[in-house]
Amino acid sequence: MAVRILTDSTADFTQEELASLGVISIPLNVNFGPDEVYRDGLDLDPKVFYERLATAEKLPTTSQPSPELFLTAFEEAKEAGDDLVAVLLSSALSGTFQSAQLARDLSGYGDHIFLVDSRTVTLAEQLLVRRALTYREEGRTAAEIAALLEEEKGQIRLYAVVDTLKYLQKGGRLPKAAAVAGTLLGIKPVITVRDGKVGLAGKARGLAGAYVAIFKLISSEQGGIDILKPYLLGYTGHRRTVEPFCRYIAQTLHLPEPPVSAIGTVIGVHAGPGACGIAYFAAE
Repeated sequence: MAVRILTDSTADFTQEELASLGVISIPLNVNFGPDEVYRDGLDLDPKVFYERLATAEKLPTTSQPSPELFLTAFEEAKEAGDDLVAVLLSSALSGTFQSAQLARDLSGYGDHIFLVDSRTVTLAEQLLVRRALTYREEGRTAAEIAALLEEEKGQIRLYAVVDTLKYLQKGGRLPKAAAVAGTLLGIKPVITVRDGKVGLAGKARGLAGAYVAIFKLISSEQGGIDILKPYLLGYTGHRRTVEPFCRYIAQTLHLPEPPVSAIGTVIGVHAGPGACGIAYFAAE
């Protein structure tokens, strides 16, 4: 019996990566209006998207996948007699996990479908998917993979610099009070995901200060980055924003440069253009 690995588009794999890794991805949607609905990662080029986002008078919205999309994937696994592990974005940020739960209940195949609420999103969610792939290669069962991911997800750290908090606040992903505290003149906010929700990890004066604040957060944790597990960098719109992370990893930590992911349109709606971040497993 084979094990299928499924995730959603906010894990921000490219289509080429999904194909080469053998991962199924269920797309969320970006809505510029009732007649302009785009599937994340499929229908809208990120470069075009960020250009539109920067000039949009009214911010686009995002929406979760329908249970039917998950049900199709679950029924295909059932037909093949395969088990399936689904690693999905935080249930505190989206109804995606609930859509998958409903589809599992409808499938009549629930004993073979294992849903993992990553309690995170984007690069950090992708890390958990990559761990699932490693465990699958080791010959673990779907139940074992899901149990191991549940244990490890608490070790994941995600820190990002955003140019402005207005997108997170307008999209309802950050309380207004936190957004106001992080938008003082010249202050760059550092965000994180804690307990499944977006929060403010710190503030710094200027962009350079925000990078330093993240480097201090990484070094302040006992053990820092777990080098035996994957770590990732990502950006919205401009790849050059991750260069300070690359230098820090190579010159300060003396570690190999990790993969760099372009962060997709759904996360881009909330993070805005000019954001960048790092995700890793803490070594403690």
